[in-house]
Amino acid sequence: MGLAFTGSGLDRAAARRGDAGWQDGAVVLPVWRGKICLEGGQLVRLAPDHPGLAGAGAPMLLGFDGAQAVAAQDISGWEPASLAETTLFFDPTEQVHPLIPGGRFVELRGAMAGLSPLDGELAATARALILWHASHRFCAACGQPSEPRQSGWQRVCPACNTPHFPRTDPVVIMLVARGDRVLLGRSHGWPEGMHSCLAGFIEPGETIEAAVRREVFEETGVRVGGVRYSASQPWPFPASLMLGMVGEAETEAITLDPVELEAAMWLGRDEVAAMMAGAHPVLKAPRNGAIAHWLLSGWLEGRL
Repeated sequence: MGLAFTGSGLDRAAARRGDAGWQDGAVVLPVWRGKICLEGGQLVRLAPDHPGLAGAGAPMLLGFDGAQAVAAQDISGWEPASLAETTLFFDPTEQVHPLIPGGRFVELRGAMAGLSPLDGELAATARALILWHASHRFCAACGQPSEPRQSGWQRVCPACNTPHFPRTDPVVIMLVARGDRVLLGRSHGWPEGMHSCLAGFIEPGETIEAAVRREVFEETGVRVGGVRYSASQPWPFPASLMLGMVGEAETEAITLDPVELEAAMWLGRDEVAAMMAGAHPVLKAPRNGAIAHWLLSGWLEGRL
């Protein structure tokens, strides 16, 4: 299983963002409250004048699929006839827009492993960009409302002319190993039984390697020595870049921080293999397509 949201070679066409001419012949991906619209496992692509886009936000250029521009528009103003409230880590509900027959709005976490590389990168970019606009409507310099520019890749404050750009938060996620065992943890609120690699945000003034050692020690009391890079993955929940690392543990004793983690444990190869195969009686693996799943699979297969 590969990494979701990677490897498509999407032409992001940064040089075209300042010219609205790209909108001629473009297609639009509708996004509703962070959910993507799928039909038959593929992203739904609408014409710019489609009635389902009525009242949508401004189109944002994601890139070009060959000669055709692909944009995203936020239709979060649409209210379904019935909407179940959920506070779950993963929202399993699906919504169907009456003007987009065949399409269904779904949580990207659940759909990511089945998307093509291109659809995956488009979906991740669309979700992250739309959520950034929704949470950065006011100028951080003077507090006045800001306005989108550059086909969605910038906001500018008309009051003080300060430009603002989409942010991506770097996160270390680490496969911490000692001999034939790996260190896994479980965060509060995760689906029952799910365990994964430890992870945390990089702090200002901190290197990637130092962040790995600090996060592991803060959460579990385990000290990490050697650290090396393995792979990265965009993670639009809401806008992170996951830096997949491999760390060599120097100690084994666990002192859990109960604020950060619900549980942490060392697991041997047999238990990890059973968990990844869905055969463990208690533990569940990270989702297919997520970098944690990729790291654990690589460790089992001897690739890391």
